[in-house]
Amino acid sequence: MERVDKMVLIYIDAGHGGKDGGASSNGIKEKDIVLTICKKIQTKLDDFVGVTVAMSRETDVFLTLDQRTQKANNMDADCLLSVHCNSATSTSAKGFESYRHPTAGDSTIAFQNVLHQEIIKAIDGNIQDRGKKSANYHMLRDSKMKAILTENLFVSNISDANLLKNDSFLDKLAQGHVNGLEKFLGLKRIEKPPQQNDGKLWKVQVGAYEDKQNAEEVAKDLTKLGYRPFIKFE
Repeated sequence: MERVDKMVLIYIDAGHGGKDGGASSNGIKEKDIVLTICKKIQTKLDDFVGVTVAMSRETDVFLTLDQRTQKANNMDADCLLSVHCNSATSTSAKGFESYRHPTAGDSTIAFQNVLHQEIIKAIDGNIQDRGKKSANYHMLRDSKMKAILTENLFVSNISDANLLKNDSFLDKLAQGHVNGLEKFLGLKRIEKPPQQNDGKLWKVQVGAYEDKQNAEEVAKDLTKLGYRPFIKFE
Protein backbone atom coordinates (compact mmCIF):
# COMPACT_ATOMS: atom_id res chain seq x y z
CA MET A 1 0.00 0.00 0.00
CA GLU A 2 1.05 3.57 -0.55
CA ARG A 3 1.57 5.89 2.39
CA VAL A 4 0.57 9.53 2.29
CA ASP A 5 2.45 11.97 4.54
CA LYS A 6 1.75 15.00 2.34
CA MET A 7 -1.15 16.66 0.61
CA VAL A 8 -3.00 14.37 -1.77
CA LEU A 9 -5.37 15.41 -4.56
CA ILE A 10 -8.15 12.97 -5.44
CA TYR A 11 -10.12 13.61 -8.63
CA ILE A 12 -13.71 12.34 -8.60
CA ASP A 13 -15.54 12.09 -11.92
CA ALA A 14 -19.32 11.74 -11.90
CA GLY A 15 -20.02 10.22 -15.30
CA HIS A 16 -22.30 11.83 -17.90
CA GLY A 17 -24.39 14.92 -17.02
CA GLY A 18 -26.46 17.59 -18.73
CA LYS A 19 -27.63 16.50 -22.18
CA ASP A 20 -25.85 13.15 -21.65
CA GLY A 21 -28.07 11.25 -19.22
CA GLY A 22 -26.11 8.01 -19.43
CA ALA A 23 -28.01 4.79 -18.90
CA SER A 24 -31.71 5.15 -18.13
CA SER A 25 -34.15 2.48 -16.99
CA ASN A 26 -36.58 1.60 -14.18
CA GLY A 27 -37.11 5.27 -13.36
CA ILE A 28 -33.38 5.95 -12.96
CA LYS A 29 -31.00 8.23 -14.83
CA GLU A 30 -27.36 7.28 -14.43
CA LYS A 31 -26.17 10.90 -14.38
CA ASP A 32 -28.22 11.62 -11.25
CA ILE A 33 -27.25 8.51 -9.30
CA VAL A 34 -23.52 8.85 -9.90
CA LEU A 35 -23.55 12.54 -8.96
CA THR A 36 -25.18 11.63 -5.65
CA ILE A 37 -22.56 8.94 -5.00
CA CYS A 38 -19.70 11.30 -5.86
CA LYS A 39 -20.99 14.07 -3.61
CA LYS A 40 -21.18 11.56 -0.76
CA ILE A 41 -17.58 10.49 -1.46
CA GLN A 42 -16.51 14.14 -1.45
CA THR A 43 -18.19 14.79 1.91
CA LYS A 44 -16.74 11.67 3.52
CA LEU A 45 -13.21 12.56 2.40
CA ASP A 46 -13.47 15.76 4.47
CA ASP A 47 -12.73 13.55 7.49
CA PHE A 48 -9.11 12.96 6.42
CA VAL A 49 -5.91 14.93 6.92
CA GLY A 50 -4.27 16.57 3.91
CA VAL A 51 -6.86 15.46 1.35
CA THR A 52 -8.13 17.76 -1.40
CA VAL A 53 -11.00 16.56 -3.58
CA ALA A 54 -11.57 17.90 -7.09
CA MET A 55 -14.84 17.08 -8.86
CA SER A 56 -15.29 16.93 -12.61
CA ARG A 57 -18.80 18.27 -12.02
CA GLU A 58 -20.91 19.16 -8.99
CA THR A 59 -24.12 19.95 -10.86
CA ASP A 60 -26.08 18.54 -13.80
CA VAL A 61 -23.80 19.88 -16.55
CA PHE A 62 -22.36 18.32 -19.69
CA LEU A 63 -18.60 17.89 -20.03
CA THR A 64 -16.74 16.13 -22.81
CA LEU A 65 -14.43 13.26 -21.95
CA ASP A 66 -11.47 15.44 -23.00
CA GLN A 67 -12.57 18.18 -20.62
CA ARG A 68 -12.79 15.71 -17.76
CA THR A 69 -9.35 14.18 -18.26
CA GLN A 70 -7.67 17.50 -19.07
CA LYS A 71 -8.95 18.94 -15.82
CA ALA A 72 -7.49 16.03 -13.84
CA ASN A 73 -4.18 16.17 -15.75
CA ASN A 74 -3.86 19.94 -15.37
CA MET A 75 -4.40 19.62 -11.63
CA ASP A 76 -1.76 16.88 -11.45
CA ALA A 77 -4.13 14.72 -9.41
CA ASP A 78 -2.70 11.75 -7.52
CA CYS A 79 -5.52 9.42 -8.53
CA LEU A 80 -8.79 9.45 -10.45
CA LEU A 81 -12.09 7.72 -9.81
CA SER A 82 -14.72 7.74 -12.55
CA VAL A 83 -18.07 6.63 -11.18
CA HIS A 84 -20.77 5.08 -13.40
CA CYS A 85 -23.78 2.76 -13.38
CA ASN A 86 -24.16 -0.12 -15.80
CA SER A 87 -26.89 -1.19 -18.23
CA ALA A 88 -27.49 -4.18 -20.49
CA THR A 89 -30.05 -5.46 -23.00
CA SER A 90 -30.47 -8.49 -20.75
CA THR A 91 -32.40 -7.47 -17.64
CA SER A 92 -30.83 -10.36 -15.73
CA ALA A 93 -27.38 -8.73 -15.82
CA LYS A 94 -26.59 -7.24 -12.42
CA GLY A 95 -23.85 -6.48 -9.92
CA PHE A 96 -20.68 -4.43 -9.45
CA GLU A 97 -17.49 -4.35 -11.51
CA SER A 98 -14.41 -2.13 -11.78
CA TYR A 99 -12.07 -1.25 -14.65
CA ARG A 100 -8.46 -0.22 -15.22
CA HIS A 101 -6.67 0.37 -18.52
CA PRO A 102 -5.18 -2.78 -20.13
CA THR A 103 -1.65 -1.30 -20.02
CA ALA A 104 -1.95 0.02 -16.45
CA GLY A 105 1.11 -0.31 -14.24
CA ASP A 106 1.49 -2.27 -11.02
CA SER A 107 0.41 0.65 -8.80
CA THR A 108 -2.88 1.05 -10.68
CA ILE A 109 -3.51 -2.69 -10.53
CA ALA A 110 -2.91 -2.57 -6.77
CA PHE A 111 -5.26 0.42 -6.55
CA GLN A 112 -8.00 -1.51 -8.35
CA ASN A 113 -7.48 -4.59 -6.17
CA VAL A 114 -7.91 -2.63 -2.94
CA LEU A 115 -10.73 -0.38 -4.14
CA HIS A 116 -12.76 -3.23 -5.62
CA GLN A 117 -12.43 -5.33 -2.47
CA GLU A 118 -13.48 -2.50 -0.18
CA ILE A 119 -16.54 -1.59 -2.26
CA ILE A 120 -17.73 -5.20 -2.38
CA LYS A 121 -17.20 -5.45 1.37
CA ALA A 122 -19.16 -2.25 2.01
CA ILE A 123 -22.22 -3.20 -0.05
CA ASP A 124 -22.14 -6.87 1.06
CA GLY A 125 -25.48 -8.67 0.98
CA ASN A 126 -26.34 -10.51 -2.23
CA ILE A 127 -24.66 -8.06 -4.61
CA GLN A 128 -23.04 -9.94 -7.46
CA ASP A 129 -19.29 -9.36 -7.80
CA ARG A 130 -18.68 -9.25 -11.55
CA GLY A 131 -14.95 -8.92 -11.04
CA LYS A 132 -12.00 -6.66 -11.81
CA LYS A 133 -11.68 -5.92 -15.51
CA SER A 134 -9.72 -3.81 -17.98
CA ALA A 135 -10.92 -1.69 -20.90
CA ASN A 136 -9.64 1.04 -23.21
CA TYR A 137 -11.97 3.69 -21.77
CA HIS A 138 -11.07 7.33 -22.37
CA MET A 139 -10.91 8.29 -18.69
CA LEU A 140 -8.50 5.44 -18.05
CA ARG A 141 -6.44 5.86 -21.21
CA ASP A 142 -5.93 9.63 -21.28
CA SER A 143 -5.46 10.36 -17.59
CA LYS A 144 -1.85 10.64 -16.39
CA MET A 145 -2.47 9.32 -12.89
CA LYS A 146 -3.68 6.06 -11.38
CA ALA A 147 -7.25 5.78 -12.68
CA ILE A 148 -10.11 3.40 -11.94
CA LEU A 149 -13.65 3.37 -13.31
CA THR A 150 -16.41 1.76 -11.26
CA GLU A 151 -19.70 0.42 -12.62
CA ASN A 152 -22.09 0.53 -9.70
CA LEU A 153 -24.88 -1.94 -10.46
CA PHE A 154 -27.26 -2.11 -13.43
CA VAL A 155 -30.10 0.38 -13.86
CA SER A 156 -31.60 -2.14 -16.32
CA ASN A 157 -32.00 -4.77 -13.58
CA ILE A 158 -35.01 -4.22 -11.33
CA SER A 159 -33.38 -5.45 -8.10
CA ASP A 160 -30.24 -3.39 -8.72
CA ALA A 161 -32.37 -0.38 -9.67
CA ASN A 162 -34.34 -0.60 -6.44
CA LEU A 163 -31.08 -0.56 -4.48
CA LEU A 164 -29.88 2.47 -6.43
CA LYS A 165 -33.08 4.29 -5.41
CA ASN A 166 -32.18 3.72 -1.75
CA ASP A 167 -30.11 6.54 -0.25
CA SER A 168 -28.66 4.36 2.49
CA PHE A 169 -27.36 1.94 -0.15
CA LEU A 170 -25.80 4.81 -2.11
CA ASP A 171 -24.12 5.81 1.13
CA LYS A 172 -22.65 2.31 1.40
CA LEU A 173 -21.36 2.55 -2.17
CA ALA A 174 -19.74 5.90 -1.41
CA GLN A 175 -18.25 4.56 1.82
CA GLY A 176 -16.76 1.62 -0.07
CA HIS A 177 -14.98 4.00 -2.45
CA VAL A 178 -13.70 6.03 0.50
CA ASN A 179 -12.55 2.92 2.36
CA GLY A 180 -10.59 1.84 -0.71
CA LEU A 181 -8.92 5.25 -0.99
CA GLU A 182 -8.15 5.29 2.72
CA LYS A 183 -6.56 1.85 2.67
CA PHE A 184 -4.61 2.24 -0.58
CA LEU A 185 -3.33 5.75 0.04
CA GLY A 186 -2.83 5.30 3.77
CA LEU A 187 -5.03 8.28 4.57
CA LYS A 188 -5.19 9.49 8.17
CA ARG A 189 -8.45 10.52 9.79
CA ILE A 190 -8.70 13.91 11.47
CA GLU A 191 -8.58 13.47 15.23
CA LYS A 192 -11.56 15.15 16.80
CA PRO A 193 -11.23 16.48 20.38
CA PRO A 194 -13.38 14.75 23.01
CA GLN A 195 -16.67 16.47 23.62
CA GLN A 196 -16.64 18.63 26.74
CA ASN A 197 -19.65 18.93 29.04
CA ASP A 198 -18.14 21.23 31.74
CA GLY A 199 -18.93 18.70 34.46
CA LYS A 200 -22.66 18.93 33.86
CA LEU A 201 -24.84 15.82 33.74
CA TRP A 202 -28.11 14.93 32.07
CA LYS A 203 -30.58 13.61 34.62
CA VAL A 204 -33.62 11.39 34.07
CA GLN A 205 -36.68 11.66 36.29
CA VAL A 206 -38.79 8.55 36.61
CA GLY A 207 -41.79 10.04 38.39
CA ALA A 208 -43.17 12.37 41.07
CA TYR A 209 -45.26 11.18 44.05
CA GLU A 210 -47.23 12.87 46.84
CA ASP A 211 -46.71 9.84 49.11
CA LYS A 212 -43.06 9.39 50.19
CA GLN A 213 -43.58 5.63 50.59
CA ASN A 214 -44.49 5.29 46.92
CA ALA A 215 -41.33 7.14 45.96
CA GLU A 216 -39.21 4.89 48.18
CA GLU A 217 -40.72 1.74 46.68
CA VAL A 218 -39.94 2.90 43.15
CA ALA A 219 -36.40 3.79 44.22
CA LYS A 220 -36.02 0.33 45.75
CA ASP A 221 -37.12 -1.35 42.51
CA LEU A 222 -34.68 0.77 40.49
CA THR A 223 -31.84 -0.17 42.85
CA LYS A 224 -32.53 -3.86 42.23
CA LEU A 225 -32.20 -3.19 38.49
CA GLY A 226 -28.72 -1.70 38.99
CA TYR A 227 -29.62 2.00 38.97
CA ARG A 228 -28.64 4.55 41.61
CA PRO A 229 -31.82 6.56 42.27
CA PHE A 230 -32.14 9.44 44.68
CA ILE A 231 -35.21 10.99 46.25
CA LYS A 232 -35.66 14.76 46.36
CA PHE A 233 -38.58 16.61 47.97
CA GLU A 234 -39.59 19.87 46.25
